[in-house]
Amino acid sequence: MSTNLTPHVLQPCENRWIQSRQRPVSAWFTGLSGSGKSSLANAVDQALTAQGRHTMLLDGDNLRTGLTHDLGFSPADHDENVRRIAEAAALMAEAGLIVLVSTISPLRAERVQALRIGRDLPFPEVFVSTPLAVCESRDPKGLYRRARTGQTPSFTGISAPYEPLETPDLTLVTENCSVAASAEAMLPALLCLSDWPR
Repeated sequence: MSTNLTPHVLQPCENRWIQSRQRPVSAWFTGLSGSGKSSLANAVDQALTAQGRHTMLLDGDNLRTGLTHDLGFSPADHDENVRRIAEAAALMAEAGLIVLVSTISPLRAERVQALRIGRDLPFPEVFVSTPLAVCESRDPKGLYRRARTGQTPSFTGISAPYEPLETPDLTLVTENCSVAASAEAMLPALLCLSDWPR
């Protein structure tokens, strides 16, 4: 980092929050590939929008085509991928949005870093708990098949570790629950966190 930087003093973030009359939140969805993170975050995003809330969804795969397109899948690149996503989420939250982040973020250290970057704003961690066998049977992108045949090295859950959250704020078991029902289950918590004082 350059030593020739002098951060500008900006207006308080609360000025923006007053305009939107909602509190910012960054909800971090984590789980194995195929667990349903993206589908669930998208359903929650739509439900919040229907409630009149201002939101943004940051999906790990989508960001790989832009913000993090230059990164691979080495451990160092994984760390940098999560760091960039967390920084983007923090900026959007400071603007007053409810930010929904859907990314595997397999390691506890990565998620601890994301929480630290979150600027002390509400940062609920949502563990989308789906057994590996179920995720592999879904395999919507054919990733597990390629991992099992050695075409995709360092694949989370197969040849690379996934460290589950020890104390998630919310655990959603999606194996026998629809996306709509799972989204409905977590919506009240997000609405409560983002409610503006009356």
